Amino acid sequence: MSARAALPPRHALALLATALLALAALGWLAATQWLAHPTVPATVAAPSDEVCLVAPSLAYDPASGLDRLAARPVPAEARCPVCGMFPARAPRWAAQVIYRDGDVHFFDSPLSLHLFLQDVPRYAKGRSRDDVAAMYVTDRDGGGWIGAQGAYYVSGSSEPGPMRAGNLPAFATLAGADAFVAQRGGRVVTVGQIDAAMLRALDTRSAHRH
Repeated sequence: MSARAALPPRHALALLATALLALAALGWLAATQWLAHPTVPATVAAPSDEVCLVAPSLAYDPASGLDRLAARPVPAEARCPVCGMFPARAPRWAAQVIYRDGDVHFFDSPLSLHLFLQDVPRYAKGRSRDDVAAMYVTDRDGGGWIGAQGAYYVSGSSEPGPMRAGNLPAFATLAGADAFVAQRGGRVVTVGQIDAAMLRALDTRSAHRH
């Protein structure tokens, strides 16, 4: 007879169950510790604090019947390359630039358009200011497209734009811009008076940076 007495089957099953429970408890503890302090491989770069959304230009559609450099309706899916917004959601503020190849970028406001023009390569990789063949803003009074170069803008008004105040509302006529200033404040400026310092003062964005 063996010196070591065999355990009754009932006791052996109890010991096996205890061991399995202990292993399960250790696994649960390890999982909770990992969830609280996950290990990131050294080769994985930490995410950047800034998220840059790339808004691609949209191609010219010859079937539209529009001239290649004519202003176009804003598609619902178009995004502003400066702030990432959907310009179609605020049509009274929308603007656009058309490149020499017929592609177009849409903007949520005249302010975003002029920020874009200050540094085109920053917002449209592979493009330059020389690639821009035409640009349009929305007339604050009539709602139609007008040439951005000949428009009158109001700087420093109390009119809230689609994303922030100071979006440089545009007007087809000086009389329209003056009437707006009388109601909302600010001052009338032309394209030649819109410089980097003015844009920095008006640009109160906090999220989208390139």
